[in-house]
Amino acid sequence: MSSTSKAFPTRISLFRMSSLLIISAALIACGLTSANPVDLHRRAVTQLSTTELASFAPFTQFARAAYCGTDILQDWTCGEACEANADFAVSLVGGDDNDIQNYFVGYSPSLEAIIVAHEGTDPTQLESDLTDIDVPLATLDSTLFPGISSDVEVHTGFQDEHALTASIILTEVQSLMSSVGTNNIVAVGHSLGGALAEIDTVFFRLNIPSANISAMTYGTPRVGNPAWAALVDASDVNFKRIDNMQDLIPIVPGRTLGYEHPAGEIHILSAGDVVSCPGEDDATDSECQIDSVPTVFQGNIIDHLGPYEGIYIGTVFCT
Repeated sequence: MSSTSKAFPTRISLFRMSSLLIISAALIACGLTSANPVDLHRRAVTQLSTTELASFAPFTQFARAAYCGTDILQDWTCGEACEANADFAVSLVGGDDNDIQNYFVGYSPSLEAIIVAHEGTDPTQLESDLTDIDVPLATLDSTLFPGISSDVEVHTGFQDEHALTASIILTEVQSLMSSVGTNNIVAVGHSLGGALAEIDTVFFRLNIPSANISAMTYGTPRVGNPAWAALVDASDVNFKRIDNMQDLIPIVPGRTLGYEHPAGEIHILSAGDVVSCPGEDDATDSECQIDSVPTVFQGNIIDHLGPYEGIYIGTVFCT
């Protein structure tokens, strides 16, 4: 593993760092704090084993790869991230790294699964930044999400971004399921890409009911309201959202704005010290994200990039 995977690289530009801080300030301006009057029932966290932590690595590398250019992804030549999943066969690549987040679809023989990966926010690209701060809640598109109650609401910007690629990705996934003979689908993403992967879980469940659906997301902001969180929980998907140390992005948009995470939180306290947190937004356990980062002012935007058990994710880590 190169030094870029072991320590925060000094080559990250001041412009990119400033952009991350600007995004953070914009989120703060939208009232994005973690305060919530709901008193949740306390349940203990569970320590993750080194074996389980190691099993996350291929998916972390897929999330990392999604930040690379479409030409690199098409050839699967994105350095460490691609080498870590060397048997992966890409079947669809798209996006323009700005208005449409980059994405790829393909089959991993070693994981026996179809992988759908979405790029997260590139702070150097204005359109993707604006997607993040378009925070009003809205009902789901009934064409893409048939039969879902109007009580279920999600982040407007995330839903609009997901809709841009939903149909073409669905068609490709269905084609792959037939050609490679698997029902296993894993949606992957970091930051905004994690939000898109979360939406994928419900989208795939509605449109491919026979599939075995999982999601591995990293540094994911809240996507929808409590009815959305309950829908994800009830959708029979293996959903995990991994947040890193003092990262402030997983506590935004704030619950005072009507948002709530679904269950599945995995919180990295430090290297090798990782816990599974019970329930949806666990605000009672000191080892979970909300209590670790009660407000954005107490968070660290650098932790948003990693390390996720030794792996950093973002635009400058795609080689």
